[in-house]
Amino acid sequence: MNAVKRFIQHNKYWLNALLLVLPAWFYYQSLHPEFPAPLAEQTLGKYSITPMPFDDKPPYIHDNLYVKDFLLLFNKGDVDSVRQGYLNIGPNAMPLAQLVEHELGILHGTKHGQHVHALAKKTLSEDDRVWLTIETWQGEVIVMNWPLPEYLIKESA
Repeated sequence: MNAVKRFIQHNKYWLNALLLVLPAWFYYQSLHPEFPAPLAEQTLGKYSITPMPFDDKPPYIHDNLYVKDFLLLFNKGDVDSVRQGYLNIGPNAMPLAQLVEHELGILHGTKHGQHVHALAKKTLSEDDRVWLTIETWQGEVIVMNWPLPEYLIKESA
């Protein structure tokens, strides 16, 4: 009997116990996620919005573009009055015509929170900001921005 088989035979009950405990651990972690602090709430027009990054990791590749996941909380203003909304990270807000070309970066979700894969660069710098571009059903375009948190700049460098 080789060493691996002997180890498995000798510890099979502990290995089975570990297989039973691991799903409970992952379930506990999924019920108690840890998110970084949200960015400051901003009010512009009839909207008051708080963006919250999902994690403190740098942007990742999704469909050949770099993105960073955010949850946008509409504290004031009706989400139903938004025709389309986009989030990008960079030195300037991307023009609406350019944002429409990508299916990434668009807000989607419910009145309780809008999820978005914000378009970003591979590495983020101090000059970059989080830009939200909203178009209402009346054709009004609203642009808001937030400074990037320190931990996102350090992680991506």
